[in-house]
Amino acid sequence: MLQSLGDRKVIDYVVESALQFVSPDNLFVVVGARGNEVQAQLGPDYAYVVQEQRLGTGHAVLQVLPCLLGFAGDLLILYGDTPLFRPASIRGLLNRHRLCLAHLTLMTAIVDRALPYGRIIRDASGRIMDIIEEADASPEVREIRELNVGAYVVRAEDIFPALQALPASPVDGRYHLTDSVHRLIRSGLRAESYQIYDQGEVLGINTAEDLEQAAFELQKRLYRPRRHEEQNLVTFGTGGWRAIIGEGFTLHNVRRLSQALANEIARQGWEKRGVLIGFDRRFLSDRAAEAAAEVFAGNNIRTTLLPEDAPTPLITYATAMEDAAYGLAFTASHNPPEWNGLKVFRGDGSLLLDDETAQIEAETSGLTTSDVVKIDLDLALEAGIVARRDFTNEYVDAVESLISLETIRDASLRVIVDPMYGTGQLTLGIILTEARCRVTFIHERRNPLFGGRSPAPNLDALGLLIGSIEDGDYDLGLATDGDADRIAIVDERGEYITVNDVLLLLYWYLHEVREERGGVVRNLATTHLLDRLAAHFGETCVEVPVGFKHVASAMVEHDALLGGESSGGLTIRGHILGKDGIFAAALVVEMLARTGQTIAQLLELVYQITGRLYVIEESMPATSEMRVAIPRRLRDVPPERIGSYSVERVSSLDGTKFFLERDCWALVRFSGTEPVLRLFAEADSPDGARELVRHLKEFVGTGAVGAWL
Repeated sequence: MLQSLGDRKVIDYVVESALQFVSPDNLFVVVGARGNEVQAQLGPDYAYVVQEQRLGTGHAVLQVLPCLLGFAGDLLILYGDTPLFRPASIRGLLNRHRLCLAHLTLMTAIVDRALPYGRIIRDASGRIMDIIEEADASPEVREIRELNVGAYVVRAEDIFPALQALPASPVDGRYHLTDSVHRLIRSGLRAESYQIYDQGEVLGINTAEDLEQAAFELQKRLYRPRRHEEQNLVTFGTGGWRAIIGEGFTLHNVRRLSQALANEIARQGWEKRGVLIGFDRRFLSDRAAEAAAEVFAGNNIRTTLLPEDAPTPLITYATAMEDAAYGLAFTASHNPPEWNGLKVFRGDGSLLLDDETAQIEAETSGLTTSDVVKIDLDLALEAGIVARRDFTNEYVDAVESLISLETIRDASLRVIVDPMYGTGQLTLGIILTEARCRVTFIHERRNPLFGGRSPAPNLDALGLLIGSIEDGDYDLGLATDGDADRIAIVDERGEYITVNDVLLLLYWYLHEVREERGGVVRNLATTHLLDRLAAHFGETCVEVPVGFKHVASAMVEHDALLGGESSGGLTIRGHILGKDGIFAAALVVEMLARTGQTIAQLLELVYQITGRLYVIEESMPATSEMRVAIPRRLRDVPPERIGSYSVERVSSLDGTKFFLERDCWALVRFSGTEPVLRLFAEADSPDGARELVRHLKEFVGTGAVGAWL
């Protein structure tokens, strides 16, 4: 029980499982000669019962009887050397016992390999007749693959008398729990079973080989992709709250979250500033916006509700324009179509910071349906506490004030746009049309399934856009994500241009062509070529954690000219404090029109200043356990080299970033918006970047220390 398994002891896993179903006051730990060590490991919160002599498992359970005199009810019995039962399996065992009104219910498994466990004997109707231990089994019985795996629920008033009457085993003189189970079954009491299906759960720890196998089973669980489930909680990540529709994202949770925000507005006295609510084209976004409006109205808070789906940048702009207490955008941005969520903006249009979202999360989790105050939307609209208003013209005017439409008109550019079934078509279409571009749209209609894939403008999703450029006569291809706050571009040859290069080009263009001065802010997963370009200009490049709220905050602090992320978001000084794919697209068009050069020509010009670095990003499904284990491993085994690159320093600003020689770097970071682990590397050659990612994958995938070397 005290052997190490992963970063804990075997007994820790058993106790943790038990505590999900019983209180510490009702947990009895039977210990033997090493009882002091067990107690030192687990702590003083439980009742410890000493088995002076090791006379078997039945004798061990019997030692608890003095602590339970007069108790009539069910006992959950777990073995201290069987640590791998999942909580769902124990819950299934308990449910089966109660629903079937059983006297005894035992856990079984059908396995495909020989194990030294008792075999389950059933009659023709499937009723349990007996359990025959390995030592007593005939060759025919040993062929049975349904095993008793050592977890029981049994009535105390049945098991203790059976244990008191139990004779010692003639084989070893001990009192075995399974022998009392024999007696209970044969006495005519109702015996049931609950079958588990993961054979890794049945492993008992009796040898060093068992311990090694158990560690392997835990590793498999750690990396097995699984459906992300919510427990009725609202949790914010780097881009707001996101959850799977029907699990975490429900109208119930939308109302609770809205009530928590309304409570904060009341505490701060912001009711007259009101809230502004918008939504994208996802399933339930419009309904969620209306549900939120009903809650704010019920709390006497003036609410402006956008009349149709809108880009997140427009909602950000309108929030700041209205100086609302909060702006709400119901969207899951680029996540797959089964997700939805909410971005919450402060009155200046910036996203809530971590301390603010933590307070809102905590308050939301404590609210019930009865705590929510709301009125029907039709009544709220009639009373005027909720009003519908369109901000499209104001937002378009704001973007156009930062762009030279005359310059673009003179260039007569042909542009094809893929809004990815999202919200970008209307506003970007107006801007490009007023700039006299010849514009073609694809994937422009509303489709809540986004064509069956994530509305993320990455290379894999832009096949039709690239093909259209290759087949047609276009100067530029543009794409925006589902809520139009991110951008991707494809040049006139059909070549996908990475967002790192887009940021590099736009910073050069703003500084050198538009002659605007200032530094740049990037997140830690974005190219260091921006650092080189800023240094060439005599400006500063500031690195921040992932999340545009950090970019916006640093832009204000440092009066930066441009802020951006390699994932596709950017803004400039004087515009909104949030990423804006509509504005970014218009700025790229202006850059081509004003310079009269192609993307390839401009990149070559900038590379002559900065040199070249190459970025690779890969992702893998992540579990909550990985979020604990991998950072610990990275901390406990700090590498001196990653592949052929020496490590110069390590940052834990956000994830783990290794700064390497020759201005190269590697980053291991869990996404704040999706259940994935992201691996980034930037190196001085494509092969070098691939080498770095390969070593990162080997390390996080196998845990082998040698993978660094």
